[in-house]
Amino acid sequence: MQAFRVLRRPPRASTLAMALCAALAFSTSHAQQGAPGAVQQGEQQTAAVLPGDDFYTFANGQWLAATEIPADRSGWSAAQALVDETNQRIVQLIDDASRQGQGDAKRVATYYGALMDEAGIEARGTAPLRPVLDKIAAIRDKAGLTQALGASLRADVDPLNATDFATENLFGVWIAQGFTDPDNYVPYLLQGGLGMPDRAFYLEENERMSRLRTAYQAHIAAMLKLAGFTEPEARAARVFELERKLAQAHGLREESSDVQKANNVWTGKDFAARAPGLDWKAFFQAAGLGKQKKFIVYHPQAIIGAAALVAEMPVQTWQDWLAFHTINQHTGALPKAFVDQRFDFYGRTLSGTPQLSPRWKRSLAALNAAMPEAVGKMYVDKYFPPAAKAKVQQMVANIVDAFHRRIDRLDWMAPATKREAHAKLNVLYVGVGYPETWTTYGGLDIKPDDAFGNAWRAAQFHYKLELAKLGRKVDAKEWSMPPQLVNAVNMPMQNALNFPAAILQPPFFDPNGSDAVNYGAIGSVIGHEISHSFDNIGAEFDSKGRLRDWWTKADREHFAKAAQALVAQYSAYDAFPDLKLNGQLTLAENLADLAGLAAALDAYHASLGGKTSPETDRQFFLGYAQAWREKAREASLRNQVATDEHAPAQWRTYTVRNLDDWYKAFDVQSGQKLYLPPEARVRVW
Repeated sequence: MQAFRVLRRPPRASTLAMALCAALAFSTSHAQQGAPGAVQQGEQQTAAVLPGDDFYTFANGQWLAATEIPADRSGWSAAQALVDETNQRIVQLIDDASRQGQGDAKRVATYYGALMDEAGIEARGTAPLRPVLDKIAAIRDKAGLTQALGASLRADVDPLNATDFATENLFGVWIAQGFTDPDNYVPYLLQGGLGMPDRAFYLEENERMSRLRTAYQAHIAAMLKLAGFTEPEARAARVFELERKLAQAHGLREESSDVQKANNVWTGKDFAARAPGLDWKAFFQAAGLGKQKKFIVYHPQAIIGAAALVAEMPVQTWQDWLAFHTINQHTGALPKAFVDQRFDFYGRTLSGTPQLSPRWKRSLAALNAAMPEAVGKMYVDKYFPPAAKAKVQQMVANIVDAFHRRIDRLDWMAPATKREAHAKLNVLYVGVGYPETWTTYGGLDIKPDDAFGNAWRAAQFHYKLELAKLGRKVDAKEWSMPPQLVNAVNMPMQNALNFPAAILQPPFFDPNGSDAVNYGAIGSVIGHEISHSFDNIGAEFDSKGRLRDWWTKADREHFAKAAQALVAQYSAYDAFPDLKLNGQLTLAENLADLAGLAAALDAYHASLGGKTSPETDRQFFLGYAQAWREKAREASLRNQVATDEHAPAQWRTYTVRNLDDWYKAFDVQSGQKLYLPPEARVRVW
């Protein structure tokens, strides 16, 4: 389910500005030998720190001391260094395609080239934006507003596979199989409409949030002024107040992980009766969903609240809101003044990033979002050999076998529950490297002198592809990540995993490297994703991906008790003196880290035929910790703690304190800071 999240969430094809904003966090620079973040096997550890006091610093202390976060980043990590290497390769592929590419490869080069044409974009100014803004300005009544709001929807969220809930559009749309209907696609409707990351940024009363709210309102005004609007400050105040009211109806981030609360099937009549204020029939017609009989309303209170605000708030306020978010989501295809203003808020103020990334990095991030599989196919054809795929597939098989054995050994799980758990593993689809069927982009019109139009058409193209799934049978082998992404994912409703080609290289996987390090690094990632099938969300779905309770009451109570112990363990960690981690928000990922690491270690031991030693186990655990090395700016880390389902890297590595073998490998003793007595170590699978 939730992405492994080596990086922050991947940008969506439907929102160019999101891609460019994401580039601030993980875009790339040309990689060089020994780039910061690279992990070399056999690195020395920090002798001044005992592993039992701080295993993360013990494994990574020298790197942490020697590494500076690049000026255009909110953080830096081993994974981001790997992104650099991958994107260096992609840029070269694009350069080759610009000279001799055909078909989708040529479209890739043209899209990238249009974004890199800074002089052309400056010369055109806001002219490409004007037809869209003029259409918004022409809205005269609630009927016109309803049509515009519906037409603005895009398939730009993914709550289960990517834990991606954020959209600047009024609602987020996700097309996936039904919670209780694994054979057919259904549209999910999620909360949206905010320009800041989460409701907390609008509603929490503290100095930091107050400062960010002031800065965000100033950003709205600045964007509107750049686009030629009169009275930008007054308009910005109205937009912010509308978003504040939207935020009041939004669900808490922790609640979004509760799929039982999300399983709300509504018909057209239900929308009219339960969420008055919006002409839902006209809205869905404009959104291309007019023929859809049923929806799953993921955040009902937010949908109810937004509909009421359509009726309550003046048309002009909504026009200003639409205009601002249209601009805000497309800054990368607009003149530099727009880019700089967006970075000033989202990069410098919100994330603490001091310097804007170079244009090529931002353009590449946008390209990856707009034509993900076209870029991915170019990458795989050149850089992912069949031998690497075969070796990873064998590791997957070994770790799946380890999960089978772990299930058999559970003394608390009833035989009936065990049978269902084994059934999930038996039919688990594991995609390694790249999808079995590629998306082609022949219907996407890409022009060399129309960066804004390319982005607009790419968003619409992606949305139409998603809408076309409705009425078709579910493709159980569909991928949710492109091959060039450094990440991995469990898709609970498909009972499937994706391991993109880009993560299958050092420091996570080296086909010529140590098995101990490979199992500790990519093996723990594989185990992490498999274990998502049995965490607090994945365990809600059976082997067919149907939302169904397949646990006995006693088993569920035992699981919940163990999970709460992990909640307590992580909620006790201090990210800052005034900010603790949220163990409930990060529970699913922490469960997956714990179970995945344990299963990977079992699989590694099995591969040795029982010939284990403290030395080989040390390599395994160091491979795990060194793959997680990361530095983050304070603002970025605070944002992550507040909104991300993944604990920051340092505390993710501390899950080792729950494994008995870690104590033996490093001679961890009572009295050391990470020591837990055996009875306090969390054991789930």
